Amino acid sequence: METKKTNRDVLAKGLKIMGASLGTMFLGPLLIHIAFSNQEKPLYIPILIVAILICGLAIYLAFKGINTILDSMFKK
Repeated sequence: METKKTNRDVLAKGLKIMGASLGTMFLGPLLIHIAFSNQEKPLYIPILIVAILICGLAIYLAFKGINTILDSMFKK
């Protein structure tokens, strides 16, 4: 009976995705704070839209990273 082992290449890919997710988790709320503190500026709406998209990207990358890490451990 063969024991299952972690695929290290896929695990490294998952950790890179989680690192990118961590970066976007800080960048998105930071941009939202900057946008709301400068509501009188003309770039308020574009910065707010970009910040919300980055927050959505952080959520997507977190799910994709966790899924990739679990695939490295439990898939054949």
